[in-house]
Amino acid sequence: MIDARDPALPAAPSQNRRRRAAAGSRRSSPGQTAPKESLHIERVFSDSKVAPFDQIAWEKRTAEITDDSGKVIFKQENVEIPKFWSILATKVVVSKYFYGELNTPERETSVRQLVHRVCRTVADWGIKDGYFTKAEGEVFYSELTWLCVNQYGAFNSPVWFNIGLYHQYGVGKDSAKGNWFYNRQTGTGERASTQYEYPQASACFIQSVEDNMEDIMRLAYSEAMLFKYGSGTGTDLTPIRSSKEKLSGGGRPSGPLSFLKVYDQVANVVKSGGKTRRAAKMNTLKDWHGDIEEFIDAKQKEEKKAWALIEQGYSGSYNGDAYGSVMYQNENLSVRASDEFLQAAIDGKEWWTRTVTTNKPLHKKDAGALLNKMAEGTWICGDPGMQYDGAIQKWHTCKGTEPIHSTNPCSEYVFLNNTACNLASLNLMKFKRPDGIFDVERFKAAVRIFITAQDILVDNASYPTKEIAANSHIFRTLGLGYANLGSLIMSYGLAYDSDQGRALAGAITAILTGHSYEQSGRIAASLGAFQGYRDARCAGVEKPLAKDNIESMLNVIKSHCEAVETIQPSREFNYLKEEARTCWHRALTQGQAYGYRNAQVTVLAPTGTIAFLMDCDTTGIEPDIALVKYKLLAGGGMLKIVNRIVPEALQRLSYNREQIKAIVDHVEKFDTIEDVEEKGELIKTGLKPEHLAVFDCAFKAYRGNRSIHYMAHLKMMSAAQPFISGAISKTVNLPNECTVADIADAYIQAWKMGLKCVAIYRDGSKRSQPLNTKKTNEGADAVSAAAAEKARIKELEVEVMKWREQAGQPLRRRLPETRTAITHKFDIAGHEGYLTVGLFEDSQPGELFITMAKEGSTIGGLMDSIGTLTSMALQYGVPLEALAKKFAHQRFEPSGFTKNPEIRNATSITDYVFRWMALQFIPGYREANISNRNQPELAIPGLLEEIKKNVNRPVPELALSEDSEAAFTLKPAKASSTANGYGKQHSNGRTNGNREITTLNHAIEHFQQDAPTCPNCGHLAVRNGACYKCLNCGESLGCS
Repeated sequence: MIDARDPALPAAPSQNRRRRAAAGSRRSSPGQTAPKESLHIERVFSDSKVAPFDQIAWEKRTAEITDDSGKVIFKQENVEIPKFWSILATKVVVSKYFYGELNTPERETSVRQLVHRVCRTVADWGIKDGYFTKAEGEVFYSELTWLCVNQYGAFNSPVWFNIGLYHQYGVGKDSAKGNWFYNRQTGTGERASTQYEYPQASACFIQSVEDNMEDIMRLAYSEAMLFKYGSGTGTDLTPIRSSKEKLSGGGRPSGPLSFLKVYDQVANVVKSGGKTRRAAKMNTLKDWHGDIEEFIDAKQKEEKKAWALIEQGYSGSYNGDAYGSVMYQNENLSVRASDEFLQAAIDGKEWWTRTVTTNKPLHKKDAGALLNKMAEGTWICGDPGMQYDGAIQKWHTCKGTEPIHSTNPCSEYVFLNNTACNLASLNLMKFKRPDGIFDVERFKAAVRIFITAQDILVDNASYPTKEIAANSHIFRTLGLGYANLGSLIMSYGLAYDSDQGRALAGAITAILTGHSYEQSGRIAASLGAFQGYRDARCAGVEKPLAKDNIESMLNVIKSHCEAVETIQPSREFNYLKEEARTCWHRALTQGQAYGYRNAQVTVLAPTGTIAFLMDCDTTGIEPDIALVKYKLLAGGGMLKIVNRIVPEALQRLSYNREQIKAIVDHVEKFDTIEDVEEKGELIKTGLKPEHLAVFDCAFKAYRGNRSIHYMAHLKMMSAAQPFISGAISKTVNLPNECTVADIADAYIQAWKMGLKCVAIYRDGSKRSQPLNTKKTNEGADAVSAAAAEKARIKELEVEVMKWREQAGQPLRRRLPETRTAITHKFDIAGHEGYLTVGLFEDSQPGELFITMAKEGSTIGGLMDSIGTLTSMALQYGVPLEALAKKFAHQRFEPSGFTKNPEIRNATSITDYVFRWMALQFIPGYREANISNRNQPELAIPGLLEEIKKNVNRPVPELALSEDSEAAFTLKPAKASSTANGYGKQHSNGRTNGNREITTLNHAIEHFQQDAPTCPNCGHLAVRNGACYKCLNCGESLGCS
């Protein structure tokens, strides 16, 4: 055990616990050659004379997270954080990764402790396992520590959760048995004697299922255990016989969909990580299976059932009664499509399904109609996705074992059944030098450190089943990736949808994977190739297809080498293409001589929570979401800033300082870089038309018209896919107005581009509205209601004009300066508000004020407009009867049960307002519209709690950045009569936390229409790859 603790490092929490040595001496696996020479670790980042923690400035902060009502749900004071880390990174890391209960001696209090706990343990394992000498191990520790603390790279969340707790703090030494690990001395999988000696380090799993009841139920148990510890899993259900086949004892099987219901409910009951978010799960079915049509229809049928329930007044929230009552809401479904099927669909040919057991023809289908049915399902609810079997098997490094059948839930990990993958990502913007050159040598050095660290984790980690533990050792699959690609492309003054942008992405991805395999070959030269390289046998595969995987892997490496030549030529990035060519040549040479240590080395994951840790502006392969961002301030409040990449890109495009300032000011004022029409005047941005595409984002700006076309997303994936071992987790968002034919065409184009997997989502397709079980911000509901409200206002204006024409000359009856008024409080499905009606001298209504208790700027403005127009109508003589007839029973959200016994259910706010006014002021209305008034109310247990559920709207991803060329502060809200506006205080005196969310939602409410709320803090989540993430607390609603 090497004790290289920095003297300045804070004392480890729980001082009464001693550090434990990394477990056990390590030996080579049976059949592997003895270690030849340990690795040499080059010092690139750290200083041999100064500890990594002493090379940066530190400060004490308070990490605090509030829910959407402003209530503090997490707070830890006096935590030590690197000074350059953002407040968001602070909140995420302290709340999610610090070990120990709050306010106990065990609790970690510094990022030093967290990073040291992980990096020290990994370095100690490397020394014990013979990766490097003690001296080289200290260099490795310093380099890995420097990279992590300086936000150059990060492991996936399970590593930060679990690694080092046993070995640094002694946690779990007296606990019950843990999961399975691979015992290299006996060559078998065994149960760990304690829960943390072999900690879980992987987030991605793929499991198998066989066509018998025992194994079908075994899978349900195994999935439950994975969900319990917060991981995701994928399974191909094709081995289960279809409902159209026969059982050996007579009768027919129930088919995979019947068991899919069981798996769905297991995922629903066992929330991922013991939390309230739904588990991450993927199920696939091959295109020839007898139940393929039912599989395609499964989720869209359930979606339509949910719609029917919503129409009848049931909660349409993400976790509400409507969606909670239907099936398949806890899993992603994807069709594994073969090249033959897709070609038949294009050619309009027939397609035969086959039996599982005998492979005989079963039913004839129209291939084109089947593809169209897939597109219809995607159009309705986002499922099924598509996995392209031809591309997956073509790039499969271990064809000698068996084909690849499924993926993890986010579809970036694509490998054999019963395997796992530990992920890590590098922050690409950290490797761009001030002179604009991408620092290849430092990038490669970071790749070597992380690939080595991830490989060390494989044999020192635990897994949920014996088979996965064995196969993880046999194949040693890793998942290194990157984040911040979108920011990097824009910083070079390039459009995401450009040949040069794709050339940059392709070259960097090629260097990443090529050098990863080169390092894998170096480790193989020292410790031996992965066991499955020379022996194709593995756990769960009785008869492999070949004796080894040498030929198949070398062929894949050669294909990667050839793909380098397809990178778009670019004079600016030719040096990257040359380096990529060199990396792959060396990787092939190294493999031919020594083999490879790992069957796979890279994936492109969504990088949800760890992107916050690294303060990335964009995640994974994604483009930027918006040019305007919001930075959290240490003292509370938010700072609205123009994306720090915008000035950098403008400078790259040769704009001078004055021009850059003018353009940035325009973006700050109007939230768009496009020209804006203001009060009939066209305000030009000053940006040249040919540069507009550089600043295109994933979604349209609030006052803009431009966004990145969905085909550009597919093209970018196509540029990177030939250089990724696995696949790319990315949801291709299509606009709401797209057609089924557009989606079908996107699926075909993705196949032709050589992608392995693609998930398509039509914005706003699901009718789920995010449910907040606490308080919610009414402003977030304004998106769906805005159009309907504006239409009603227009009708009211027409009604006023009609009465004015009938009266000839309009006469306005003014209310007295001091008048009597009635104030009424209402509650519609938890949305509280107040009506104040000012009365004329004869006690008839003359004015109306509508105040929502939790209004946002948009819904509040609309309610004010309706109140003003109603007041004007009444004062100019429009009968209340006409208004009530026009606006009563209008249907739009929010709607639902009320607390008013005379109006038990309201179909909208306007419905309630005008029905209530009619009850108060129109003679005979109450008697004509309310029956059985004397009948006592029926007590319904739990009803009050149900009607307090609030509905919120999702927001898209807005990265939060530190720097700003133009910014202004949003002050913490206090009671004030100042009108609402940017930089001004709300008049309702809400807390600062609520003010932040109101502002953020208002800025981005026009993006994604139906993302869920965060189960941890209640804030709106945003789509991230195939999953979601929370911008407030960093919660990742997925598996990575």
